Amino acid sequence: MNFDELPLQSKILETLQEKKFSELTAIQEKTIQLILQGKDIVGQAETGSGKTLAFCLPLLDKIAAGQGIQALILTPTRELCVQVTDVFKEFGKPLDIHTTSIFGGVGIDPQIRALKVSDIVVGTPGRILDHTRRKTLDYQYISYFVLDETDKMFEMGFIDDVEDIISHVPRHRQMLMYSATIPHDLHRLMKRHLKNPIVVKTQSYVDPKKLRQVYYDIFDQNQKFSLLVHLLKENDDGLSIVFCATRVESDIVSRNLRNQGIHALAIHGGMRQSKRLDSLDALKKENINVLVATDVAARGLDIKNVTHIYNYDVPQTAKEYVHRIGRTARAGEKGSAITLLTRRDHDNFRRVQENEDLNIQRAEFPEFQKVAFQRHAPQKRRRNTYTRRPHRRRSSR
Repeated sequence: MNFDELPLQSKILETLQEKKFSELTAIQEKTIQLILQGKDIVGQAETGSGKTLAFCLPLLDKIAAGQGIQALILTPTRELCVQVTDVFKEFGKPLDIHTTSIFGGVGIDPQIRALKVSDIVVGTPGRILDHTRRKTLDYQYISYFVLDETDKMFEMGFIDDVEDIISHVPRHRQMLMYSATIPHDLHRLMKRHLKNPIVVKTQSYVDPKKLRQVYYDIFDQNQKFSLLVHLLKENDDGLSIVFCATRVESDIVSRNLRNQGIHALAIHGGMRQSKRLDSLDALKKENINVLVATDVAARGLDIKNVTHIYNYDVPQTAKEYVHRIGRTARAGEKGSAITLLTRRDHDNFRRVQENEDLNIQRAEFPEFQKVAFQRHAPQKRRRNTYTRRPHRRRSSR
C-alpha cells in the first residue's frame, strides 16, 4: 500500500512525497487507518519498522493548531524523545502544529515557556511528572496519549510513573501503545486503561538475504580490541554501531578507538545530555564513523545508513540481539552483524542462539596487528604552578 492511498490531509501527503516516502511498512499499513478511526491500538513491531510515522501521521491529521496541548507521547529515553519530536516537527510544520520535547538534564524554564504554545508534547516520564507537579503542563485538552517503546519503559522501572501520568490524562482520550514485545505488565496496563484495544503484530524475523551474521571465536581476551580495530578499518564503507555491556566499557572502547585514528564517540545514560545528543548528531551527519553504545541509550533510535553492527559484548538474550541487529539491513539495504565471542560470553551466546530464526555463522579468524588498549585514561600532567621567588640581593650598608 502507498501513502497517497491514505485519507490524510494534502499537506501531509505532500511532505511524504517531498521526503520520498512511498510504500508503507507493515506496522504503518496495519495501524494508521485504525488510529484515524479513533481506535485504541497496541502495536507490536521491531526496531526500524516505522512505528514513529505509524502514530505521527494520523495524530497530525487529527490535531488542530493553536487549540492547546492535544497529544502527549511518552518515550523511555531522552534520545528517542528528541528523535520522535523531530519527526513531528518535520511533518507538522506545514500544518503550523508546534511540538515540544520535554526531558531532564537541561533547563526547565525554556520548556515551561514552550509548553504555553505547544500542540503536541513528547517527553520522558520523570520530566513530565516534574511539569505535572509544577502545574506547567496543561492536561485538559489532551485527546491522544501514546506510549512509545512501552516494554523498554517498563524494563527501566517507569511503570509507576506511567500510571501517575495516565491518572492526569482525561478519560475521554484515544490511547496508543507501541512496543517491540508485549510483556505481562503491558497486558495489565491494557486491561486497565485501554478501551477495546486492537492488538496489531507484525512478523518478527531476520532476513538472511539482506543481513550477514557472523561471529569470531576469540581464544585470547587480549585480542578482542585489536580484532575490532582491524574489522572497523576493513569495513569503513558506512556507519557502524559498537555495542558494549556497560557505560564504563563504552567510554573505554570509544577512547581507545580514537587513539587508533577511528572517528568514534560514545553514547550512554551516564553522559551529560548535551554530549549524548552531540554523539547522535555527529553520527547522523556522518562526522563520525562509529557510535559506541549501550543497549538502553540506543533503544528505539532511528539512525540511517548503518552498515555494520558489532557486538563487542554479547547481549544476554536473543531479544536484545535482535534489537541490536535491527538497526542495519533496513529499507532493502544489506548489512552485517558481527559478534566478538570470548570465553566469558559463551553463556549469553548460547541463549541468543536459542532463537531459531537467527543464523549466525562462524567466521574465519583473520590475521591482524596487535594494538594497544588502555583501560585507564592517561592522567593529565599537572602544570607546576610553583613560581620561584626572584633572588633578592642584600643591600650593602
